[in-house]
Amino acid sequence: MKKEFLLILLVLPVGAFAQVTPAAGYTPPNDTPSFKVGATIFTDYTYQESPKTQDADKENVNFSSFNVSRAYINVTGNLNHYLAFRITPDITRETGTGSSLNGSLTFRLKYAYGQLNLDDWTTHGSWLRLGIQQTPYVDYTEGIYRYRFQGPIFVDREGFLSSSDAGFSGHWNFPGNYGDLHAGVYNGENYNHAETNNQKGFEVRGSLRPLPLGGVWKGLRLTGFADQDKPSSHGKRERHVGQLTFEHPLVNAGIEYLQAKDKALATAATVDAKGWSAWATPRFGTTGWEALLRHDELEPNKNISSQKRKRNIAGLAYWFHPLQGVQTALLADYDSLERTGITPSVPRATNYAVHMLINF
Repeated sequence: MKKEFLLILLVLPVGAFAQVTPAAGYTPPNDTPSFKVGATIFTDYTYQESPKTQDADKENVNFSSFNVSRAYINVTGNLNHYLAFRITPDITRETGTGSSLNGSLTFRLKYAYGQLNLDDWTTHGSWLRLGIQQTPYVDYTEGIYRYRFQGPIFVDREGFLSSSDAGFSGHWNFPGNYGDLHAGVYNGENYNHAETNNQKGFEVRGSLRPLPLGGVWKGLRLTGFADQDKPSSHGKRERHVGQLTFEHPLVNAGIEYLQAKDKALATAATVDAKGWSAWATPRFGTTGWEALLRHDELEPNKNISSQKRKRNIAGLAYWFHPLQGVQTALLADYDSLERTGITPSVPRATNYAVHMLINF
């Protein structure tokens, strides 16, 4: 399996050896170094309807809080038309009980990578990256789903995949807008943990746009994803996802199916999980109003089939008419999680929230 993934990485820039002689009148690319600074902010007010929590007086209350869940500072740029970079810190809540910063929001590194653009040798938008970077599946899906500011996508929210990890990857766009391929070798412990052993994770995503030439079905894409990793020499960490998405000026929609295997140690049992998620974001014309409808289901361990996690999300959003390079949205939503087959039983977790997105 490792050899297969390494082969994928080697063939991604296959067109690099077929550079053609520039035609007459060719204008050379601009190699002037440049950079820009942007930001991404997720903020919200959340009211927890259930379960209730106890305050310091032992009274049962409905917990509520104002939160900032993301505060990117994006520094991106180009050294020339071949070399690009990105540096992005993000916030996290300090939870170390012995730290003077306990409870504070602190910055940590989310992305830091160098990128070799392959546009001169193969299709536009193809590249190689080295550093802490986006993983192949989560970032791709968030670009279609667009509601990461409400909460993570299914496979990320349930802890099976992460949006970022340290590694080396390559991306190649198919000619004719028929899709793309993204494959990489990663530490496998995600951006928020250090590497723990000599094992590396191999991730690959392929997406096919079967009807790219126009019409209603141009927005249809079929995607397959695989992640092969080991948390220890004889452990196992495998994820396989199949996805169908559709993008249209009046609606985006998607459905994905997950199968996962986890085995921490040679002496540990293998845990098989499966689940699926379906969502749609119908738009009300060009008014900026949009609905969010989503349902997730997870069976964390097939050997305990009575255990299930079911999440329902429904919301109404307003997307402000965008300026160039700016995204702003407000979302009022309902988020409910039901967990069954657990002893002792746990109540349904239900939140109401108002979320805000600012991105530039």
